[in-house]
Amino acid sequence: MRIHVLRLDHRIGRDTRITTHVCLTARAFGADKVWLSGEEDTHLMDNVADIVSRWGGKFNVEYVHDYLALIKNWQNVGGKIVHLTMYGEQAHKIVDEVRSEDRDLLIIVGGSKVPSKIYKNADWNVSVTTQPHSEVAALAVFQHLLMDGAEFDFEFEDPVFEVIPTLHGKNVNIHEENKF
Repeated sequence: MRIHVLRLDHRIGRDTRITTHVCLTARAFGADKVWLSGEEDTHLMDNVADIVSRWGGKFNVEYVHDYLALIKNWQNVGGKIVHLTMYGEQAHKIVDEVRSEDRDLLIIVGGSKVPSKIYKNADWNVSVTTQPHSEVAALAVFQHLLMDGAEFDFEFEDPVFEVIPTLHGKNVNIHEENKF
C-alpha cells in the first residue's frame, strides 16, 4: 500500500512551520509523498528534500494546483481516501477496515477551511478525537494506528545521519559514505 498525504490550503508565511511538520510526520510514519495545495512553496519543498537527503529514504513533496483533480485521479486508479477531521468516525474504530482494503491511500489533512467536497469525496472521514486539535497530531495518530506500530522499526535507505536510541544523551551515527 502506498500512502500519500494531501495538505490542503497551504499559506506561505502563515502555515510554513505546521506544513513542514505535516511533511516530516508523514515521512516518519510511512508515507511516500505529500501533495501540497494552496500556495506553491518551493522553499518549504526544498527544505524537506534537504532533510530527506540527510536522513534517508525516498520521500518527496510535490505541489498540486488542482487538488480536486488529484482526488478524482486517485479514485479513478482505485485508490482510497481518508479525510482526517474531528467530525469523522473514530480512528481506532475504523482503522482495521481501512487497512483491510489494501489499496493505495490518500490521507487528506485540512487547512484554513475544508470544502464540503472533501467530506463527500472521502471514503472515510476519520477523527482521532472529537475535540479541536492539530492536523499534525491527527496525522501521527492515524498513521501510527494504520502502521500498527511498524514505524518504530523503519530503516530509511542511504541516511547520512541515523539516531541510535539511548536512554540519556544523544547518539547519532554518521554514514560518511552517504555524504555528497
